[in-house]
Amino acid sequence: MNLGARWIDVAVIVAYLAAITWFGAQFRSSQHTLRDYFLGGKTAPWWAIALSIVSAETSTLTVIGTPPLAFRGNYAFLQLVFGYLLGRLIIVTFFLPAYFRGEMYTAYELMRVRFGERIRRLTAAAFLVLRALAEGVRVFAVSIVISIVLGAGETASIAVILCLTLFYTYEGGLTAVIWTDVIQMALYVAGAIVSLVLLLHQIPGGWGHVAAVAGPLGKLQVFDFRLAAPAEFFARTYSFWAGILGGCFLTTASHGTDQLIVQRLLAARNCGQSQAALLGSWVVIFVQFGLFLAIGTCLFVLYREQGQTPPVVLDRLYPLYIWQSLPAGVAGLVMAAILAAAMSNLSAALNSLASTTVLDLWKPLLSVSKLGGGASDATWLARSRYATVAWGILLMAVALLARQWGSVLQAGLSIASIVYGSLLGVFLLGLFTRRVGEIAAMCGMSVGLVLLLYVRFATPIAFTWYVMIGASATFATAVLVSLIIKEPARGA
Repeated sequence: MNLGARWIDVAVIVAYLAAITWFGAQFRSSQHTLRDYFLGGKTAPWWAIALSIVSAETSTLTVIGTPPLAFRGNYAFLQLVFGYLLGRLIIVTFFLPAYFRGEMYTAYELMRVRFGERIRRLTAAAFLVLRALAEGVRVFAVSIVISIVLGAGETASIAVILCLTLFYTYEGGLTAVIWTDVIQMALYVAGAIVSLVLLLHQIPGGWGHVAAVAGPLGKLQVFDFRLAAPAEFFARTYSFWAGILGGCFLTTASHGTDQLIVQRLLAARNCGQSQAALLGSWVVIFVQFGLFLAIGTCLFVLYREQGQTPPVVLDRLYPLYIWQSLPAGVAGLVMAAILAAAMSNLSAALNSLASTTVLDLWKPLLSVSKLGGGASDATWLARSRYATVAWGILLMAVALLARQWGSVLQAGLSIASIVYGSLLGVFLLGLFTRRVGEIAAMCGMSVGLVLLLYVRFATPIAFTWYVMIGASATFATAVLVSLIIKEPARGA
């Protein structure tokens, strides 16, 4: 591709970044209270929330991390997606009705009602650590894309996207997050469709030829029902059992206890709309993962038949194809689509981190100490914006560290799974027990976290099992401690 064509692509990307930043900032005028800033005034329709959930759930990790799974393997990752559906059904049935019994701004207010203020602070702090680490991986993932486009260093690449996203999130709150998510999700799915069509056009015989080459090699296989000895069984990342059970527990934790997703669910007009948004998001997720896996398979066939050597870092596979092979203007549009995925997720993370910091930690602490907890909504709105900026700076630091953490998709999922186990365990205690008190719940959560750290660093167990192990350990420990320590019962 010549230099002039290259500048066309860069111009498309710059124009997109400027337009979406401007669009998001337009929502500042509707931000008057904490309800507006953190719940979007509860005015967003269910379908917009559903698309926003998809954007928050997948981001750049999906766009650049999923095609390599099919390139070097098969479609076994989809087994995890079937587990995602079971998790959503559990949340719709048990979690959302509990959240909508009162006006809640964060997931951890439910823990305060059920157990007390200390467990609220503990679960909120666990979320902040989890989201900061996992989001750092996602922010770093986008630097891979920008460095390919501009040849810029990773630090500069991270700073560009972070500053632009921080600006419109600071101004527009959750309303800006949701509506920019809708646009950005449509853009990056459209970009993936364009890429797939052009890939099939480059391969003589289209999809029929791809299937003829990839099928006999087992690269179109979805299900793996094999049973084995425990050591091998739990070490296999993408099996039917790991996918169904692991995906179910992972989604129940991520969509039922993680403020990143719960904040969107709480922004719905009522419980029914929230349930529709969550179930609708699964259909989009399934189609989306299938699309990116198909792209990975096509890239495998293309590289194989052209005798090309794939990049050493496979996370660069899809962005490199776009930049080197697609027509001028189209490459810029698809690259802009990948950046859209990054920005949509980052904006959501910034807003959810700020909401948990302000509503679960900062405001209650000042209320107890009588040092300003009774300040006006306008004052807390300003403080919420300051918290958003502070988290933006911290995510920049974590993203620079994430360069050493390996494959971006699995790094993000494994980091999240370590903390999700104990978080889900304590939420299940709150929903399904009455005799377990705050001390027992805190003991259970601590044991679950320590156990998962051991599993992560001292065993070969695959990350798909982490949440189930952590949640089970948390739940069982808390129940046992409650038999020893008698605490007054509280109800949600």
